[in-house]
Amino acid sequence: MHAIKLVILGRDGILNEYRDDHVKSPQEWVTVPGAMEAVSRLNHAGWHTVVATNQAGIGSGMIDMASINAVHAEMHRRLMAQGARVDAVFFCPHTPGDRCDCRKPQPGMMREIARRYGVDLEDVPMVGETLRDLQAAQTAGCRPHLVRTGRAAGLTDVEVAAMLAQVPGAQAHPDLGAFAEHLLTREAAAAAEHASAAHHGR
Repeated sequence: MHAIKLVILGRDGILNEYRDDHVKSPQEWVTVPGAMEAVSRLNHAGWHTVVATNQAGIGSGMIDMASINAVHAEMHRRLMAQGARVDAVFFCPHTPGDRCDCRKPQPGMMREIARRYGVDLEDVPMVGETLRDLQAAQTAGCRPHLVRTGRAAGLTDVEVAAMLAQVPGAQAHPDLGAFAEHLLTREAAAAAEHASAAHHGR
């Protein structure tokens, strides 16, 4: 049995527009252009996607669970409209002061995902839009990828390079669509190389 192909995505700034005051209702959940189509493309190539998101607004009392559930129902609806799906949403409800193990840059959410899906995290790309996301991926053992949407959209090339330098192996992409293109191109190249090696090994 083959392990499933899994990608971990951040939510705010990657799938939907980032808001300083948190996304508190379905009406405030505004998709990042092309993001739903990117998830669809990954899904159709056999990749499962899950979301790992810090939601300190819960711990601080700005958002309740009913609101979070309504926002995620809207997210799933928007994805379905593009023939896409996110398998599950993992979220940390704690504030920074809670010092939990699940709030990124801590690796708790990713380790929970690994347990739930039975995957080795070194085979799992993780997409974020902050240094904290990249550090969480690195600590958990995932492959770190930055998309320059959300909070990363305003960074200069020099600032992005400085961020990537802090997380060895991290790569940057203009947006989630560009990340999907990178992943699928790399996968196709690896498959062609494997087929060629198998052919020559006869």
